Amino acid sequence: MTETELLLWVRGPALQVATVIFLVGVAVRLLEILVLGRKVDLAEARGSAVAGGLRTIVMRSFADRATLQRNAFTEVTGWIFHIGFFVTLLFYAPHILMFNSVLGFSWPALPTPVIDATAVVTMIALVVVLIHRVANRVMRFLSRFQDYLVWLLTLLPIVTGYIAFHRVEIAPPPLLIDIHIISVELFLIVFPFTKLMHAFTLFMSRYYNGAIAGYRGVKS
Repeated sequence: MTETELLLWVRGPALQVATVIFLVGVAVRLLEILVLGRKVDLAEARGSAVAGGLRTIVMRSFADRATLQRNAFTEVTGWIFHIGFFVTLLFYAPHILMFNSVLGFSWPALPTPVIDATAVVTMIALVVVLIHRVANRVMRFLSRFQDYLVWLLTLLPIVTGYIAFHRVEIAPPPLLIDIHIISVELFLIVFPFTKLMHAFTLFMSRYYNGAIAGYRGVKS
């Protein structure tokens, strides 16, 4: 396969297939959850299920004081790399142009130096998270292959994008961009079938638990 053929394949059929797998996979997983439903609660309502669900979504998005005191490192590094990942994805000018070509609308981009610094901080946070997971006996015992796979597939798009942007002389610039796109395609393909799905199910599960507690008049 020539460089031109690789370029056309990566930015054409490969990206289309990865996107379809991502969209269909996410839709099926969400439909699966919704179809399962839940049993009708025959107990007398002692509060609002909706209010309880919304309250839990908000409250569980921020660690309480006890959690911070007990596990501040995990909480802080988790917030750093999650925010950094989404800032890099959504506010880098070339990414916005891509979204605009698909969605038909755009939004303001952040200055390139800000995105550059955010990417570096995100990569450092992800590496630190891995070191902490391996060094911590309990976390290492609980970790499975999928945990390390998800970590790698989250890191690769940022690393390859950073290398491509700075034109690090390890390969021709077009090939660096192709490698970056391939890493994104791998991320999209694996997303619906791994713990990465928590990006969609996170708020659903919090609302579900909070709604049950709210209906019973207790805090979740």
